[in-house]
Amino acid sequence: MHITEIGELIQSRRTELGLSQLRLAKLADLSRATINQLENGTIKDLGIAKLDALLGLIGVRLNPEPIPKPKNGLRMAAISSSVSFRNSFDPSVLSSALQSGELPKGFEPHIAHLLDEAPLPLIVQVVEDTARGSKASAKQIWHHLERWARELQCTRKVWV
Repeated sequence: MHITEIGELIQSRRTELGLSQLRLAKLADLSRATINQLENGTIKDLGIAKLDALLGLIGVRLNPEPIPKPKNGLRMAAISSSVSFRNSFDPSVLSSALQSGELPKGFEPHIAHLLDEAPLPLIVQVVEDTARGSKASAKQIWHHLERWARELQCTRKVWV
């Protein structure tokens, strides 16, 4: 596969996920210029480890078969965000919150934990799964997450 084909694949997948170049760059710990150069096929050098991590983040293998996703990402995210809390976070509450952008009362610590601690590929999958089953676009859901991260003062680098 040629670098231009990989760049086209990354751009297509980024768009499907509702990510801007800047948001994807932050998620992948790369610069926006690197994402832009990669998508345009003008990148001079990007190590295989960085490329593999970037592709894994957006759910693509280098060969480029999609990575099999675990079933029910919303359930996995709700469970992982409920660890150490008395009240468990129902996946339907998480889904509704992601669609509406309204932080569910009493679950602010759960959301903060999810944003700061959940594996990033799980967050990407949750956004994709939620957008697929709703009227909210992936882009809108990313905006909700970014706003929540600011409101909850999350410290993870991707939200800053």
